[in-house]
This record gives sequence, structure tokens and C-alpha cells, in this order.
Amino acid sequence: MKIIILGSGVIGTTAAYYLARDGHDVTVVDRQSGPALETSFANAGEVSPGYSAPWAGPGVPAKAVKWMLMHHSPLVIWPMLDMAMWRWGLSMLRNCTEARYKVNKARMVRLAEYSRDCLVALRAETGIAYDERTQGTLQLFRTQKQLDGTAKDIEILQQYGVPYQLLDTPGYLQYEPALALVKEKFVGALRLPGDETGDCFIFTQKLAQMAQALGVKFQWGVNVQSLVRQGNRITGVQTDKGLLQADRYVLALGSYSPLMLKPLGLHIPVYPVKGYSITLPIDDAAHAPESTIMDETHKVAVTRLGDRIRVGGTAELAGYSVKLREARRDTLNHVVTDLFPRAGNVGKATFWAGLRPMTPDGTPVIGPTPLQDLWLSTGHGTLGWTMAAGSGQLLADWIGGKAPAIDTEGLSMARYA
Repeated sequence: MKIIILGSGVIGTTAAYYLARDGHDVTVVDRQSGPALETSFANAGEVSPGYSAPWAGPGVPAKAVKWMLMHHSPLVIWPMLDMAMWRWGLSMLRNCTEARYKVNKARMVRLAEYSRDCLVALRAETGIAYDERTQGTLQLFRTQKQLDGTAKDIEILQQYGVPYQLLDTPGYLQYEPALALVKEKFVGALRLPGDETGDCFIFTQKLAQMAQALGVKFQWGVNVQSLVRQGNRITGVQTDKGLLQADRYVLALGSYSPLMLKPLGLHIPVYPVKGYSITLPIDDAAHAPESTIMDETHKVAVTRLGDRIRVGGTAELAGYSVKLREARRDTLNHVVTDLFPRAGNVGKATFWAGLRPMTPDGTPVIGPTPLQDLWLSTGHGTLGWTMAAGSGQLLADWIGGKAPAIDTEGLSMARYA
């Protein structure tokens, strides 16, 4: 089949690779000059299926108020007359129950675990290298209450057979010895040994080259204006360079996907949540992280990517603005210097922000739509890198009429009907 994919972030590019590998004629369209130049450019670097969890959960509304009052706040909401934001927020509140949390986390872990397996297979198949490390994720707790709160997550990890370790201070220092300088700040940690790290930008760039070798055509600098609908079908993509046509269309435009769907009468609750990162060179490798550290208090990840440290986190509801705000940089600077004071100089760091396409229930939106020729892969939130390979393989199987390797229940937009 001839397939057009809209968007060349890690989600669109992985879908293009898997579809082309199955023999489809694939074209990727993007407004940027190359792949992974927006949300996928400088994310936290985590491939963390074990850490996959919805933001909406029991107690989160009360925590959100507390977070917004913190000096180094993990959450910032800019008051706007944006009904889409408020509807998204109300929907998120409705998901903050024990029952919904378990359903949503189970869906996310199912896809994320599959995706990690797909990534391992892809790496073995292609030899792709992207500053990857396979040394797990360490979630650090500063209070006993945080440590005790892992019980509901561990229950789901056990349900899906995800390996984990609940560690005291000597235990986590075996894996992250540089934390010995600040060990008095933490009461324990949850380690997820199956998690990985890697540079999403490097991965996407290299995978795009491999996709091109399979025949994928990338059209850069092309602005998508609308999807053309006739009855129950999509008959083309209107761009500033003319009309593009195919047999199937895949929408992978991240936070911009709902804007493209709205004129078609289709609605998905995907909203941009801005995240920030800094990237700094490692000055002292012995005092740098070995893999990924997640600071549970500040909701910030500190990841080792080759000879660099990536510090990513915070959540800002500010519409589609990508304005860089120094207060967010201060938070990232604080976390990395608080955990790894000798690792590197934050004065040498580069500062970045991107829009995470979030759903109120945490699970992405993958699969068919009510329109016969239109498919979606969007709404991955903070887990696009974690879920990319699995999303691409799943979509390729689904579109190609093969039986998907995992249960697709609850992954498509049908769950919002």
C-alpha cells in the first residue's frame, strides 16, 4: 500500500521504518528540515517501561496543589481562556481514581514492555547505536511516605512480570555510587533493571536513514494544511506544496494532531504539556550518573548520554507556547547539582523545551479512526521514546492486516467514544 505519515518525530519515523520493512510505499511529511527536531529533540532520554504510569492517580489533585506551591515546582499552570485545556484537565481529574489508575497503568505498561522488546530486537537487527545504556532506572525517594506509596505500582509490575528491586541506601549505591555524596537526602529507591537510556534524537536521525534505505521518501519543509475528506474516507493531504494522496494516512503530529482532526469532526483529548531539559558535558565521570535517576520529589530525570548529562522534567500548561522560562531552568539546575554536585558545570548547559502530547488517561492513541483510511499514533506524552518502537511495529501489523503481538484493547480513540 501507499502510505503517507504526517510527522517525523520518533513516533512517525519508527512507524515509517516498520511499514517500509513490511513492503509498503511510505512517504513522511514534515514542516521541519529533518527528523526529530521538535518534541523528540532533547527529551530526558529514558526508555522506561517499568516507570510507565499515568499522571492521573489517587491523591494527585492534592499533590498538584502542593507542587505548584513549591519553589522548584514540578507543575506550572498558566491561566488561559483555553477551553481545550480546561476540558483536558477535568478529564484528567476524572481519571484520578484507584480503579482508573490501575486500568490506565496496565495499558501503558503492556505497550511499553512490548516496545522495549521491539527496541532490543531492532538494535540486534540493525546495529543502530544512539548512546544507549542498559543499566535500568533508579527512582529516588526523599521521604518514607513516597517509598510506601510504591505499593500500588509494584502490584501492577508484578501483574505484568516486570522485574524490580526495592532498595535501601547501600542497595542503590551499588548501582549509582556517585550518590554516596548525598545519600543522607534519600530514604530508599525503586530500581527497574529492564529500563534503558539513549539519545532519542540520534536514534531517530539514524533510523530515518535506514528507512530511506528501505525506500521511504521524506518530504521536508512541507506544511500540512488539512486532511481532505469525502464521506467516510480521506482522499488526500492538502499542503503548501500541493495535494498528496495515498491509500492510508497516519497522523503522528504529536500535540498538533487534535487540531488536524477537529475539522473532520473527530476529537481526541490530546493537549500539549511543555517539558524542559538541559544538557551539560560531564566534567567528572566518577561523580556522574551511571544510567537514569528519577527524583520523585521534583519529577525530574537525570540521564547519562555518552559524555553528556541530560536533565529533563517539569510540566507546564501554557498552550502551544515553547517559550523558555528561566525558572524552569533553575529547577533543572537545582536537581542535577543536588544529586551530582561534581558531575558537570550547569553553566555550560544548553536549554530546551518541547511540547509533550498528553492524554488525560496517560495511554497514547494508536490505531484506526472512524474514517476508513486514517490511522493515529499520537498522545504518547512523556513516553514517546519509551513506546516508539512498539507503537511503530504495532501500527505496521495493524495496518497490514497482521495479528498484533499484544492486546490492542484500550489503545485506539474508540475508548473515548
